[in-house]
Amino acid sequence: MKRKGNFTRRTFLKAASALSACAAIGVPSKGKAGANTQLTLLSELSRKTVAATQKTNLKLSCNLYSFNTPLSKRQITLEEVLEFCADAGFDAVDPTGYYFPNYPTVPDDTYIYKIRQKAYRLGLDISGTGMRNDFTLPDAQKRKAQVELVKKWTGFASRLGAPVLRVFSGPTLPKGYTENEVTEWVVESLRECAEYGASQGVMIVLQNHTDFIQTADQMLGILSGVRSDWLAANLDTGSFQRGDPYAEITKVAPYAASWLIKESVNINVKDQKLDLKRIVQIVRRVGYRGYLRIEALGDEDPRKKVPRFLDELKQAILSAS
Repeated sequence: MKRKGNFTRRTFLKAASALSACAAIGVPSKGKAGANTQLTLLSELSRKTVAATQKTNLKLSCNLYSFNTPLSKRQITLEEVLEFCADAGFDAVDPTGYYFPNYPTVPDDTYIYKIRQKAYRLGLDISGTGMRNDFTLPDAQKRKAQVELVKKWTGFASRLGAPVLRVFSGPTLPKGYTENEVTEWVVESLRECAEYGASQGVMIVLQNHTDFIQTADQMLGILSGVRSDWLAANLDTGSFQRGDPYAEITKVAPYAASWLIKESVNINVKDQKLDLKRIVQIVRRVGYRGYLRIEALGDEDPRKKVPRFLDELKQAILSAS
């Protein structure tokens, strides 16, 4: 079983080894002088441990959309993906709802708890989950049905042990309606979802997905319209395609309770490799301490691209510290 906190344990063991070494070379271990020497050594090691921990306090998770093709084609099971992620060195996984059987029907509790137990036994946290929804539907009754669907999956998230549920605004601006009108629909729907999330202990996190939400200002307008501690942004680094994506990311960053790290950004209608170090610097500047979820896209086998992307992000975290 993989367990987190290895760095801290290694540091503790180094401290113990250092004390043993001091004894071996004649540093007093008894009496006032010896005690002061040991306390000084431990204090120094403690300061170094705290400093190192502060540099690595971000936790890394795999959004299982990275395995969309093999999961959708049933070439691999959800349980096998969890095993792969544990072996790859992730702290957590983010199992999207539509990889559970019979989506959009919520699976029975037996299967939910099976996956939750599987993750726990592998040493993985459940960093969140997600679903598909559409709050831009002109028909009020259909929007209400979408709210009820989100509520069902909020309950699912709670039973799975997921602290956040990712949702969307909707795919587009419906023909014949203004942006302000549709924003009101989205705000009204999300307000009800956030209220229910509070009752279940699950935050609702709204993802920008090159859909109805195209800009940081649109995202912030919706969040400020709802005004709930139980609604925040799921900041998708790859889905701002108007203007400077890094400027848009920076605007939304203070309001993010969840980050989705993709491999590229869109600059001047062209995909460019994401500057991971720059992203980590933005993350640190706003004091974010939660999970960074990676989502590796494309046709390459996820068993190859996911570990590579994970390593790149780890290196960026170290170099940005």
